[in-house]
Amino acid sequence: MGCCSVTPITKGIDDVGPDEIELLEIDGVGLWTLGESKLQISLKNETDETPPCSPPARNLTKEERLCDAPDPIPVKQSAQKRISQMVLWCQTKKELHQKLYACPVRDWEGRELHAYGDIIYSSLVLLQNSYTKVLTERYLVLFSFHLLILALDNSTHEFIYEGILPLSAIEVKVISQQDPCSLHMFEISGPMVDSKIFKCASAAERKIWIENIEDRRCKSLRQQLSPSHSALSYLLPCDENWKREELKRYLLRSPILQWEGSPIQHMGQPAYLSLVHISNTQRQGSQERLLVLFPLDLLILSVDSQRLWVQYEGRLPRKSIRALEKSARHGRLEFELTGELMESLLVSCTYPEDYQNWIFQLQQPDKTQTFPNHTPPPLIPKKRRS
Repeated sequence: MGCCSVTPITKGIDDVGPDEIELLEIDGVGLWTLGESKLQISLKNETDETPPCSPPARNLTKEERLCDAPDPIPVKQSAQKRISQMVLWCQTKKELHQKLYACPVRDWEGRELHAYGDIIYSSLVLLQNSYTKVLTERYLVLFSFHLLILALDNSTHEFIYEGILPLSAIEVKVISQQDPCSLHMFEISGPMVDSKIFKCASAAERKIWIENIEDRRCKSLRQQLSPSHSALSYLLPCDENWKREELKRYLLRSPILQWEGSPIQHMGQPAYLSLVHISNTQRQGSQERLLVLFPLDLLILSVDSQRLWVQYEGRLPRKSIRALEKSARHGRLEFELTGELMESLLVSCTYPEDYQNWIFQLQQPDKTQTFPNHTPPPLIPKKRRS
């Protein structure tokens, strides 16, 4: 018969020997086992000192479970706090921000929302119609350099994209408090932005909006003074298709110095653009210009030498101008831009692709060209009987 070791059966933790203590380990969930409890008791008997309070054993009595249960009062207070922080659709601002980053916004345009950075502030406001004075709900979201305007679909709990404004291109001011109907209102305007009036829930919230927008607007203007933070320095010269597409979006969302007329967004979608050199046909010297072709107008812009700012130089209606080829002269990619109410301009392109596109888009048939007169032949007179 083989040899085996037999240990006596224990009836409680006081009867556990040192061999059993070595075999018992701490449970995976972090609870103390029987052996560890016995170890602490034996230490107490040897040192006659009060041991520190150990965690409860695995098998807890009903009274111990009730004593160790979490206090229901903090849970209730936490729920009440969350309810008080609800802003929209039974969600807090933090939950709404997570929803914006995680869920797609209906009718969204442009780059991904997370590309605009962290959300500085947001709240539910009312937008006043400039004609009917009717107030409708909107949700404003302030990023570091942009202000996002969202409409609401309360039936599906969805945000609807209405526009995103660069802070460097807008101004904010308080609406006069003399009219009781204009309480807690502020106005956003700019040379390239339609004026919008928003109404806040309180004067304190309006103050938060104005201070945050002004602060971020100043930082946005200062940051654009650095070439490393200017998108133009990366997009110009626009010698690749992806650069042209990004530059189109940039011009529709960024400030243009000395802008005149209706906002650029009202001109439609740009069809083509490129950097050219323009000179007066009667004078010497040429100037670099950015030509942007819209459905009804040709927009002329200038860019500073450091590629930081775009400035408005004028616009020409497409129906009154045309391009005449001049590329045969000295082998240059040139065409003459003429019109009835303008002085002729000589436009020089850098790339053949640009030249071909401008000629195709702006060339019109000569209105002075005479066409042959297709009159019907004369009728042969009928013969008379004699």
